[in-house]
Amino acid sequence: MPTLAAISKIDFPFRIEQEKVKKIAQELFTPSFPKIERMLNVFDNTEIKTRNLCKPIEHYSSIHSFQEQNKEFIQISLEYSVKAIEECIATAHIEKDTITDIIFISTTGLATPSLDALIINKMKLHENINRMSIFGLGCAGGVAGFAKASTLAKANLDAIVLLVVVELCSLTFLRNDLSKSNFIGTSLFADGISALIIKGDNHTDKAQSKVSFLAAQSKLYKDTLDVMGWEFLDNGFKVLFSKDIPTIISNNISKDIISFLEKNQLKISDIKNFIFHPGGKKVLTAYEEALKVEGDFLKNTREVMNDYGNMSSATVLYVLQRYLTQGFEDGYGLMVSMGPGFTCEMVLLQMKNN
Repeated sequence: MPTLAAISKIDFPFRIEQEKVKKIAQELFTPSFPKIERMLNVFDNTEIKTRNLCKPIEHYSSIHSFQEQNKEFIQISLEYSVKAIEECIATAHIEKDTITDIIFISTTGLATPSLDALIINKMKLHENINRMSIFGLGCAGGVAGFAKASTLAKANLDAIVLLVVVELCSLTFLRNDLSKSNFIGTSLFADGISALIIKGDNHTDKAQSKVSFLAAQSKLYKDTLDVMGWEFLDNGFKVLFSKDIPTIISNNISKDIISFLEKNQLKISDIKNFIFHPGGKKVLTAYEEALKVEGDFLKNTREVMNDYGNMSSATVLYVLQRYLTQGFEDGYGLMVSMGPGFTCEMVLLQMKNN
Protein backbone atom coordinates (compact mmCIF):
# COMPACT_ATOMS: atom_id res chain seq x y z
CA MET A 1 0.00 0.00 0.00
CA PRO A 2 1.32 3.50 -0.78
CA THR A 3 2.27 5.34 2.39
CA LEU A 4 2.62 8.93 3.47
CA ALA A 5 6.28 9.65 4.23
CA ALA A 6 6.02 13.35 5.13
CA ILE A 7 3.68 16.34 5.05
CA SER A 8 4.31 20.06 5.56
CA LYS A 9 2.37 23.31 5.51
CA ILE A 10 3.12 27.01 5.28
CA ASP A 11 2.21 29.57 7.91
CA PHE A 12 2.56 32.86 6.07
CA PRO A 13 4.11 35.84 7.90
CA PHE A 14 1.02 37.98 7.28
CA ARG A 15 -1.59 36.05 9.26
CA ILE A 16 -4.23 38.47 10.53
CA GLU A 17 -7.18 38.47 12.89
CA GLN A 18 -10.61 38.12 11.31
CA GLU A 19 -11.79 41.24 13.12
CA LYS A 20 -9.18 43.35 11.28
CA VAL A 21 -10.23 41.90 7.92
CA LYS A 22 -13.82 42.74 8.83
CA LYS A 23 -12.95 46.40 9.41
CA ILE A 24 -11.08 46.64 6.10
CA ALA A 25 -14.00 45.04 4.27
CA GLN A 26 -16.40 47.52 5.86
CA GLU A 27 -14.33 50.41 4.48
CA LEU A 28 -14.04 48.89 1.01
CA PHE A 29 -17.66 47.79 0.53
CA THR A 30 -19.55 50.68 2.18
CA PRO A 31 -19.91 52.59 -1.16
CA SER A 32 -21.82 49.62 -2.57
CA PHE A 33 -23.73 48.66 0.58
CA PRO A 34 -24.65 51.79 2.60
CA LYS A 35 -26.30 49.57 5.24
CA ILE A 36 -23.32 47.26 5.38
CA GLU A 37 -23.56 46.95 9.17
CA ARG A 38 -26.38 44.48 8.61
CA MET A 39 -24.08 42.29 6.52
CA LEU A 40 -20.95 42.34 8.66
CA ASN A 41 -22.14 39.54 10.87
CA VAL A 42 -21.19 37.17 8.05
CA PHE A 43 -17.59 37.59 9.24
CA ASP A 44 -18.55 36.53 12.74
CA ASN A 45 -20.73 33.65 11.57
CA THR A 46 -17.77 31.98 9.86
CA GLU A 47 -16.20 31.45 13.33
CA ILE A 48 -12.82 32.15 11.71
CA LYS A 49 -10.43 33.78 14.17
CA THR A 50 -7.32 34.33 12.02
CA ARG A 51 -6.60 34.23 8.29
CA ASN A 52 -3.48 32.93 6.57
CA LEU A 53 -2.57 35.65 4.03
CA CYS A 54 0.40 35.75 1.66
CA LYS A 55 0.53 39.57 1.53
CA PRO A 56 0.08 42.35 4.13
CA ILE A 57 -3.54 43.38 4.53
CA GLU A 58 -2.78 46.83 3.07
CA HIS A 59 -2.07 45.16 -0.29
CA TYR A 60 -5.74 44.38 -0.82
CA SER A 61 -6.94 47.97 -0.45
CA SER A 62 -5.36 48.91 -3.79
CA ILE A 63 -6.48 47.97 -7.28
CA HIS A 64 -4.14 45.51 -9.00
CA SER A 65 -4.30 44.27 -12.56
CA PHE A 66 -4.59 40.58 -13.31
CA GLN A 67 -1.04 40.70 -14.68
CA GLU A 68 0.26 42.12 -11.38
CA GLN A 69 -1.67 39.64 -9.25
CA ASN A 70 -0.65 36.64 -11.34
CA LYS A 71 3.01 37.68 -11.24
CA GLU A 72 2.74 37.76 -7.44
CA PHE A 73 1.09 34.34 -7.54
CA ILE A 74 3.99 32.79 -9.45
CA GLN A 75 6.68 34.38 -7.29
CA ILE A 76 5.06 33.56 -3.94
CA SER A 77 4.01 30.06 -5.02
CA LEU A 78 7.53 29.19 -6.09
CA GLU A 79 9.23 30.63 -3.01
CA TYR A 80 7.00 28.95 -0.45
CA SER A 81 6.52 25.70 -2.37
CA VAL A 82 10.27 25.20 -2.24
CA LYS A 83 10.22 25.77 1.53
CA ALA A 84 7.42 23.25 2.01
CA ILE A 85 9.15 20.69 -0.22
CA GLU A 86 12.49 21.07 1.53
CA GLU A 87 10.80 20.39 4.87
CA CYS A 88 9.16 17.27 3.43
CA ILE A 89 12.42 15.96 1.98
CA ALA A 90 14.16 16.41 5.34
CA THR A 91 11.32 14.74 7.26
CA ALA A 92 11.11 11.81 4.83
CA HIS A 93 14.91 11.32 4.96
CA ILE A 94 15.24 11.07 1.19
CA GLU A 95 17.49 12.61 -1.43
CA LYS A 96 15.73 15.01 -3.78
CA ASP A 97 17.09 13.12 -6.82
CA THR A 98 15.04 10.08 -5.82
CA ILE A 99 11.69 11.82 -6.36
CA THR A 100 10.12 10.12 -9.35
CA ASP A 101 6.93 12.15 -9.80
CA ILE A 102 5.66 15.63 -9.01
CA ILE A 103 2.01 16.69 -8.99
CA PHE A 104 1.17 20.39 -8.73
CA ILE A 105 -2.37 21.50 -7.93
CA SER A 106 -3.82 25.00 -7.84
CA THR A 107 -6.90 26.96 -8.87
CA THR A 108 -5.86 30.52 -8.04
CA GLY A 109 -3.19 31.45 -10.58
CA LEU A 110 -1.79 30.62 -14.00
CA ALA A 111 1.67 29.75 -15.26
CA THR A 112 3.07 28.21 -18.44
CA PRO A 113 5.53 26.58 -18.04
CA SER A 114 3.57 25.30 -15.05
CA LEU A 115 4.78 25.73 -11.47
CA ASP A 116 6.08 22.16 -11.31
CA ALA A 117 8.58 23.01 -14.05
CA LEU A 118 9.66 26.12 -12.14
CA ILE A 119 10.07 24.07 -8.97
CA ILE A 120 12.15 21.44 -10.77
CA ASN A 121 14.48 24.12 -12.14
CA LYS A 122 14.72 26.00 -8.83
CA MET A 123 15.47 22.90 -6.76
CA LYS A 124 17.49 21.06 -9.42
CA LEU A 125 15.26 18.00 -9.18
CA HIS A 126 15.91 14.99 -11.42
CA GLU A 127 15.56 15.83 -15.10
CA ASN A 128 13.51 12.67 -15.77
CA ILE A 129 10.91 13.36 -13.09
CA ASN A 130 7.33 12.73 -14.25
CA ARG A 131 5.17 15.86 -14.16
CA MET A 132 1.46 16.42 -13.64
CA SER A 133 -0.03 19.92 -13.31
CA ILE A 134 -3.74 20.17 -12.49
CA PHE A 135 -5.83 23.35 -12.58
CA GLY A 136 -9.49 23.89 -11.77
CA LEU A 137 -10.40 21.36 -9.07
CA GLY A 138 -10.94 24.09 -6.50
CA CYS A 139 -11.55 22.94 -2.93
CA ALA A 140 -11.64 19.31 -4.08
CA GLY A 141 -8.02 19.42 -5.26
CA GLY A 142 -6.31 18.40 -2.02
CA VAL A 143 -8.09 15.05 -1.71
CA ALA A 144 -7.99 14.46 -5.47
CA GLY A 145 -4.26 15.17 -5.46
CA PHE A 146 -3.66 12.77 -2.59
CA ALA A 147 -5.58 10.09 -4.52
CA LYS A 148 -3.64 10.68 -7.72
CA ALA A 149 -0.27 10.67 -5.94
CA SER A 150 -1.20 7.41 -4.22
CA THR A 151 -2.39 5.86 -7.48
CA LEU A 152 0.98 6.63 -9.07
CA ALA A 153 2.76 5.04 -6.11
CA LYS A 154 0.48 2.00 -6.30
CA ALA A 155 1.21 1.53 -10.00
CA ASN A 156 4.99 1.92 -9.54
CA LEU A 157 6.31 0.28 -6.39
CA ASP A 158 9.56 2.25 -6.78
CA ALA A 159 7.78 5.61 -6.91
CA ILE A 160 8.46 8.53 -4.60
CA VAL A 161 5.71 11.02 -5.40
CA LEU A 162 5.78 14.68 -4.43
CA LEU A 163 2.43 16.46 -4.20
CA VAL A 164 2.39 20.26 -3.97
CA VAL A 165 -0.89 22.11 -3.40
CA VAL A 166 -0.95 25.91 -3.64
CA GLU A 167 -3.93 28.20 -3.23
CA LEU A 168 -3.39 31.94 -2.92
CA CYS A 169 -7.06 32.84 -2.80
CA SER A 170 -6.44 36.36 -1.55
CA LEU A 171 -4.63 37.26 -4.77
CA THR A 172 -7.86 36.73 -6.70
CA PHE A 173 -9.57 39.50 -4.70
CA LEU A 174 -10.98 42.14 -7.05
CA ARG A 175 -10.80 45.50 -5.31
CA ASN A 176 -13.30 47.08 -7.70
CA ASP A 177 -15.81 44.21 -7.51
CA LEU A 178 -18.38 45.37 -4.96
CA SER A 179 -20.75 42.46 -5.48
CA LYS A 180 -22.27 40.42 -2.66
CA SER A 181 -20.43 37.26 -3.76
CA ASN A 182 -17.10 39.07 -3.52
CA PHE A 183 -18.06 40.40 -0.09
CA ILE A 184 -18.92 36.89 1.13
CA GLY A 185 -15.66 35.56 -0.29
CA THR A 186 -13.79 38.28 1.56
CA SER A 187 -15.13 36.89 4.85
CA LEU A 188 -13.92 33.37 4.21
CA PHE A 189 -10.99 32.70 1.90
CA ALA A 190 -7.29 32.64 2.74
CA ASP A 191 -3.96 31.31 1.42
CA GLY A 192 -2.31 27.96 1.95
CA ILE A 193 0.54 25.83 0.63
CA SER A 194 1.13 22.21 1.54
CA ALA A 195 3.50 19.53 0.28
CA LEU A 196 3.62 15.81 0.94
CA ILE A 197 5.57 12.76 -0.16
CA ILE A 198 4.00 9.37 -0.85
CA LYS A 199 6.16 6.29 -1.33
CA GLY A 200 5.56 3.05 -3.19
CA ASP A 201 5.95 -0.28 -1.40
CA ASN A 202 9.60 -0.77 -2.37
CA HIS A 203 10.55 2.34 -0.38
CA THR A 204 8.21 1.86 2.55
CA ASP A 205 9.34 1.08 6.06
CA LYS A 206 6.16 -0.57 7.34
CA ALA A 207 7.28 -0.19 10.94
CA GLN A 208 7.46 3.60 10.55
CA SER A 209 4.44 4.18 8.30
CA LYS A 210 1.52 5.92 10.01
CA VAL A 211 -0.77 6.62 7.05
CA SER A 212 -1.44 4.23 4.17
CA PHE A 213 -3.68 4.69 1.14
CA LEU A 214 -6.45 2.12 0.64
CA ALA A 215 -8.95 3.47 -1.90
CA ALA A 216 -10.39 6.58 -3.55
CA GLN A 217 -13.56 7.69 -5.29
CA SER A 218 -14.68 10.73 -7.27
CA LYS A 219 -18.25 11.74 -7.92
CA LEU A 220 -19.57 14.51 -10.14
CA TYR A 221 -23.11 15.72 -9.54
CA LYS A 222 -24.63 16.37 -12.93
CA ASP A 223 -26.24 19.70 -13.78
CA THR A 224 -24.44 21.55 -10.97
CA LEU A 225 -21.81 23.36 -13.03
CA ASP A 226 -22.94 26.76 -11.78
CA VAL A 227 -22.66 25.92 -8.06
CA MET A 228 -19.02 26.95 -7.65
CA GLY A 229 -16.17 28.24 -9.78
CA TRP A 230 -14.62 31.27 -11.42
CA GLU A 231 -15.86 33.77 -13.95
CA PHE A 232 -12.80 34.89 -15.86
CA LEU A 233 -12.82 38.66 -16.37
CA ASP A 234 -10.39 41.08 -17.98
CA ASN A 235 -9.14 42.08 -14.52
CA GLY A 236 -8.95 38.63 -12.97
CA PHE A 237 -10.90 35.79 -11.33
CA LYS A 238 -14.40 36.53 -10.02
CA VAL A 239 -15.60 34.02 -7.44
CA LEU A 240 -18.88 32.20 -8.01
CA PHE A 241 -20.56 30.08 -5.37
CA SER A 242 -24.13 29.20 -4.62
CA LYS A 243 -26.02 29.29 -1.35
CA ASP A 244 -27.21 25.79 -2.32
CA ILE A 245 -23.86 24.12 -1.45
CA PRO A 246 -24.89 23.03 2.08
CA THR A 247 -28.16 21.66 0.67
CA ILE A 248 -26.34 19.62 -1.97
CA ILE A 249 -24.09 18.22 0.75
CA SER A 250 -27.04 17.43 3.01
CA ASN A 251 -28.87 15.62 0.21
CA ASN A 252 -25.93 13.56 -1.01
CA ILE A 253 -22.97 13.17 1.34
CA SER A 254 -24.37 10.46 3.60
CA LYS A 255 -25.39 8.07 0.84
CA ASP A 256 -22.19 8.77 -1.11
CA ILE A 257 -19.94 8.01 1.86
CA ILE A 258 -21.98 4.92 2.79
CA SER A 259 -21.72 3.64 -0.80
CA PHE A 260 -17.96 4.26 -0.93
CA LEU A 261 -17.36 2.54 2.38
CA GLU A 262 -19.57 -0.44 1.45
CA LYS A 263 -17.37 -1.03 -1.58
CA ASN A 264 -14.54 -1.44 0.91
CA GLN A 265 -16.58 -3.60 3.33
CA LEU A 266 -16.84 -0.80 5.90
CA LYS A 267 -19.45 1.33 7.66
CA ILE A 268 -19.32 4.93 8.89
CA SER A 269 -18.94 3.58 12.43
CA ASP A 270 -15.63 2.00 11.35
CA ILE A 271 -14.09 5.40 10.60
CA LYS A 272 -12.01 6.79 13.46
CA ASN A 273 -10.53 9.91 11.82
CA PHE A 274 -12.59 12.31 9.67
CA ILE A 275 -10.27 14.51 7.57
CA PHE A 276 -12.73 16.86 5.89
CA HIS A 277 -12.31 20.11 4.01
CA PRO A 278 -14.28 22.67 6.06
CA GLY A 279 -15.80 24.87 3.34
CA GLY A 280 -17.49 27.02 5.95
CA LYS A 281 -19.65 26.84 9.06
CA LYS A 282 -22.81 25.88 7.14
CA VAL A 283 -20.91 23.16 5.31
CA LEU A 284 -19.66 21.71 8.61
CA THR A 285 -23.20 21.76 9.98
CA ALA A 286 -24.41 19.94 6.86
CA TYR A 287 -21.78 17.23 7.40
CA GLU A 288 -22.72 16.85 11.06
CA GLU A 289 -26.45 16.64 10.43
CA ALA A 290 -26.09 14.23 7.51
CA LEU A 291 -23.57 11.81 9.03
CA LYS A 292 -24.76 11.85 12.66
CA VAL A 293 -21.40 10.66 14.01
CA GLU A 294 -21.11 10.75 17.79
CA GLY A 295 -18.70 13.22 19.41
CA ASP A 296 -16.88 16.17 17.87
CA PHE A 297 -15.65 14.22 14.85
CA LEU A 298 -14.85 17.40 12.90
CA LYS A 299 -12.78 19.03 15.66
CA ASN A 300 -9.54 19.23 13.65
CA THR A 301 -11.40 20.42 10.56
CA ARG A 302 -13.11 23.16 12.54
CA GLU A 303 -9.90 24.26 14.26
CA VAL A 304 -8.03 24.56 10.96
CA MET A 305 -10.83 26.72 9.57
CA ASN A 306 -10.81 28.85 12.73
CA ASP A 307 -7.03 29.33 12.65
CA TYR A 308 -6.47 29.74 8.90
CA GLY A 309 -9.70 30.37 6.99
CA ASN A 310 -10.77 28.49 3.87
CA MET A 311 -7.59 27.90 1.85
CA SER A 312 -9.40 26.03 -0.92
CA SER A 313 -7.69 22.74 -1.88
CA ALA A 314 -4.80 23.13 0.58
CA THR A 315 -7.09 23.21 3.63
CA VAL A 316 -7.72 19.48 3.91
CA LEU A 317 -3.98 18.81 3.93
CA TYR A 318 -3.61 21.23 6.85
CA VAL A 319 -6.30 19.13 8.56
CA LEU A 320 -4.36 15.93 7.84
CA GLN A 321 -1.17 17.53 9.16
CA ARG A 322 -3.00 18.49 12.36
CA TYR A 323 -4.08 14.89 12.89
CA LEU A 324 -0.47 13.76 12.56
CA THR A 325 0.91 16.35 14.96
CA GLN A 326 -1.87 16.39 17.55
CA GLY A 327 -2.83 12.74 17.55
CA PHE A 328 -5.29 10.36 15.93
CA GLU A 329 -7.01 7.07 16.68
CA ASP A 330 -5.68 3.82 15.28
CA GLY A 331 -7.96 2.63 12.53
CA TYR A 332 -9.47 3.97 9.33
CA GLY A 333 -9.35 7.58 8.18
CA LEU A 334 -11.63 9.23 5.64
CA MET A 335 -10.64 12.29 3.61
CA VAL A 336 -13.47 14.24 1.97
CA SER A 337 -13.65 17.48 0.02
CA MET A 338 -16.08 19.01 -2.44
CA GLY A 339 -15.42 21.47 -5.22
CA PRO A 340 -16.36 22.89 -8.63
CA GLY A 341 -18.09 20.51 -10.91
CA PHE A 342 -19.87 20.10 -8.43
CA THR A 343 -17.80 17.15 -7.22
CA CYS A 344 -17.03 15.07 -4.15
CA GLU A 345 -13.60 13.50 -3.64
CA MET A 346 -13.00 10.75 -1.07
CA VAL A 347 -9.92 8.84 0.08
CA LEU A 348 -9.84 5.93 2.52
CA LEU A 349 -6.78 5.63 4.73
CA GLN A 350 -5.35 3.17 7.22
CA MET A 351 -3.88 5.10 10.17
CA LYS A 352 -1.81 3.67 13.02
CA ASN A 353 0.39 5.03 15.78
CA ASN A 354 3.81 3.37 15.91
